[in-house]
Amino acid sequence: MQGTMKVAIMTGIGKMDYTERPIPQPRADEALVRLEYVGICGSDMHYYEEGRIGDYIVEPPFVLGHEPGGVVVEVGAEVKHLKVGDRVALEPGKTCGKCAFCREGKYNLCPDVVFFATPPVDGVFQEYVAHEAALCFKLPDNVSTLEGALIEPLAVGFHAANQGGAHVGQTAVVFGSGCIGLVSMMALKAEGVSRVYQIDLMQKRLDKALELGADGVINLKERDPLEAVEELTGGRGCDLVIETSGVEAAAQQAIQLTRKGATIVMVGYSKTGMVNLPMSVALNKELTFKTVFRYRHIYPMAIDAVAAGKVNLKGIVTNIFEFSDIQNAMDKSIADKANIVKAVVKIG
Repeated sequence: MQGTMKVAIMTGIGKMDYTERPIPQPRADEALVRLEYVGICGSDMHYYEEGRIGDYIVEPPFVLGHEPGGVVVEVGAEVKHLKVGDRVALEPGKTCGKCAFCREGKYNLCPDVVFFATPPVDGVFQEYVAHEAALCFKLPDNVSTLEGALIEPLAVGFHAANQGGAHVGQTAVVFGSGCIGLVSMMALKAEGVSRVYQIDLMQKRLDKALELGADGVINLKERDPLEAVEELTGGRGCDLVIETSGVEAAAQQAIQLTRKGATIVMVGYSKTGMVNLPMSVALNKELTFKTVFRYRHIYPMAIDAVAAGKVNLKGIVTNIFEFSDIQNAMDKSIADKANIVKAVVKIG
């Protein structure tokens, strides 16, 4: 396909604009996708507000966005599993396929990954993208491209659940009820965890958790989480914790409210990168700690869960912004975190 496309670019801290770029031409193993929806992730907001995340520093002009869903409009000569008109969710990270991590199947740890919207790699707040066809996953007829855009954060939730060994009969607690906290809760429920409780400070987000299937919620402004979990579990403690908030106090509380032999999965990044933990308690309980970095081999599982009605992805979306309103979309996502659980940009 020839021509130009509209691209939203970050021109500086807190500043968005548009430019025109050539529509990319797909290689033999790629598909050209016309994007319909792209989610706004917490990392997008960090880059927009602060210009960096750790060692990843934005050098404007830069394109944000790494949660895309769209429609295939062209395929390369070697692509056999996709055709024009297929609706797809795009896994945003291209890995080398050759390093030890890729060969072991842990491709999310590949040191040479090229990931949308991770500097210096541009993201996909744009009308078209050419992407490796193996990373374009066809959506069933009952899964929309809006939901396709949200498979990316859902994949994080499923990876967290898998890292924690989630299964029937467990009682789990999720700290944080932002997007990742909510998809983690839904992933736990989809994998059969018997009881999942959500903890947060924001009642509106806790209400959303109940709406999406949480068995109960704990508002930190109203109840001590240790006392609440003790009461909910009959003094036993929980089997599994997924910590998505990145708050030091939450990590400390997670250790306190688990039973002996439990598992804690750390997902949220702290602002400082350092967390003090009561390790004597963790040692006495012989806890297992797991961490999460993105995901691997999850997209088919996540798509199947949505198609089967086990996960209500549309339910986490609180705001849909037009592509022409990208500055407002970013500004509101940062300024109104109490009310905006998940914002999505409608590209076309």
